[in-house]
Amino acid sequence: MTLAAATNENLAHISNVLIYSSMAVYTLAFFAHIAEWVFGSRSKVGRTAAALTGTASAAAPSVTVQVKQGGGTAVLDKPKVVTRSAAGTRDVPDGPGAAGGTEKGDLYGRIAVSLTVLAFLIETGGVVARAMSVQRAPWGNMYEFSITFSSVAVGAYLAFLLAKKNVRWMGLLLVTTVLLDLGIATTVLYTNSDQLVPALHSYWLWIHVSTAILCGAVFYLGAVGTLLYLFRDSYENKLARGVKPGSFATSVLERLPAAASLDKFSYRVNAAVFPLWTFTIIAGAIWAGDAWGRYWGWDPKEVWSFITWVAYACYLHARATAGWKGRKAATLALIAFGCWLFNYYGVNIFVTGKHSYAGV
Repeated sequence: MTLAAATNENLAHISNVLIYSSMAVYTLAFFAHIAEWVFGSRSKVGRTAAALTGTASAAAPSVTVQVKQGGGTAVLDKPKVVTRSAAGTRDVPDGPGAAGGTEKGDLYGRIAVSLTVLAFLIETGGVVARAMSVQRAPWGNMYEFSITFSSVAVGAYLAFLLAKKNVRWMGLLLVTTVLLDLGIATTVLYTNSDQLVPALHSYWLWIHVSTAILCGAVFYLGAVGTLLYLFRDSYENKLARGVKPGSFATSVLERLPAAASLDKFSYRVNAAVFPLWTFTIIAGAIWAGDAWGRYWGWDPKEVWSFITWVAYACYLHARATAGWKGRKAATLALIAFGCWLFNYYGVNIFVTGKHSYAGV
């Protein structure tokens, strides 16, 4: 074995160790998030039921404004500014978060985020080591795509936190999904480090696939927000009708952001990344022209990429149409993300085509 081959093999081994180590740290973050939700359930701060019945709470405090009038002072109620993102949206404040406003819950939440950051750094190191072992972009097969995808998804989540966005409520579901993704990658999808087929030897690999990974990661965050929006919206509907939800639903759902906030978050992230998904398809077509001499050949991967584009375009159009806001549009968003998932897993594993590089 040559020195270069031995070095590459050692780097591949280091990559595997780092990926498994990140899974161990993600597991600790998972339990920390569980503790945050458990201890946060003891809080009575910002109950949505109180907000819907008109009772003041710590999450929606009363605000007054003093103005001078005729030599005296008058106290006026400051009007509450509410942003409506869907037809029939209720004027409901955001919940207090997974920690529920408790110090102990918040402590575990901060520990969970810190562990997530550590796991992200370790996993990213594993992705870089994999790239060094094969001396190319680390997304030539489904295993490499999976470990890169999960690291980018976590990176996007941490970027939102760094930007002071209220997304910590997503942490438990995100970490759970990342553990599932890495578990499948290391057991079912794993392949040894190897070189690419000739068609993939192009700088377009860095451009086309990297944008596809970034789009998928952000689409995933949008899908999480959309799914939780449907649950929260149903919860708020029950409260508005005077129906008392179960204790578990009350404990969990009342701490999430309001349905309007979740709806707005999902719409914004999907709308922001949609142009990049459009570029991804165009870049793929240009690469196909260089590699195969045609820009479009109705290959299964090309078809499902376009179906995904159409599905997200329908969702964005629905959000701009008064009759299709709210739950109808949210359902379209989940269908669109389902198309993206099938484009990744279904097409790669079950369908044979020019893009069959799964390696499984």
